[in-house]
Amino acid sequence: MKYEKDGRDIILYQQDFDLDETLDCGQAFRWQKDNTQKNVTYTGAYLNVPLNISQESEGVFRLKDTDEDTFKSVWYGYFDLETNYGEIKERLSKDRTMAKACEYAGGIRLLRQDGWEALCSFIISQNNNIPRIKGIIGRLCEHFKGFPPYEKLADLSLDDLAFLRAGFRAKYIIDAAKKLRGGEVDLERIKTAPIDRAQQELMKICGVGPKVAQCALLYGMHRVEAFPVDVWIKRVLQMWYPDGLPKCCRGIEGIAQQYLFHYIRTGVQSEK
Repeated sequence: MKYEKDGRDIILYQQDFDLDETLDCGQAFRWQKDNTQKNVTYTGAYLNVPLNISQESEGVFRLKDTDEDTFKSVWYGYFDLETNYGEIKERLSKDRTMAKACEYAGGIRLLRQDGWEALCSFIISQNNNIPRIKGIIGRLCEHFKGFPPYEKLADLSLDDLAFLRAGFRAKYIIDAAKKLRGGEVDLERIKTAPIDRAQQELMKICGVGPKVAQCALLYGMHRVEAFPVDVWIKRVLQMWYPDGLPKCCRGIEGIAQQYLFHYIRTGVQSEK
């Protein structure tokens, strides 16, 4: 990874990174694509720090109105720039199907998101579609002028969250906030707990099942061994891995899942 300052912008040179594949693959919901721009451009936020980022060419990105300190303290970690995804793809590609998936969507990176924001977002994602998830989270952030800490939500009622139009998910959001504030669920402890115990801790929250728990672990705590299973990944397992993922995926099942998820949704069909 290399970068340079260009006026008020940061120019990032980074291989194995594609904005569409990373920001529009269902792992984060605060990014909006600007289709009026010539280059692929997204606007979003992390830890309520806003960003406009464009992909000027393969491996070249412009982070607009971003100073060097913010790039190093916020975006370097968020985009997981310290990780060599080339090496990860080489390892995964020992398996033929994984090799196809890595080649098809080789620009996916696993975002290092905030634990609470990821947990809340994937509670909202239940039985939902991406445009509606983004709408609910957008209304939440607009109302609170940023993604609210759980402390702000713990004493709210369902009527207080009616503006979200989140349906049954609203009571789960409030329950999560209450249990985090009260210490019944401790995200810092969960980050380092054995994966099975971490899942069980998260499932103390009403409405959090295995899939939401695994999503929170993978996307919010960078537990790369977490392996969320939805309808698409069930198809992956049925079609290619009835006995489980190959050995090359061991310990990084969550990253393998990202490539496989994208591949089975769009890549397999494009090969027909």
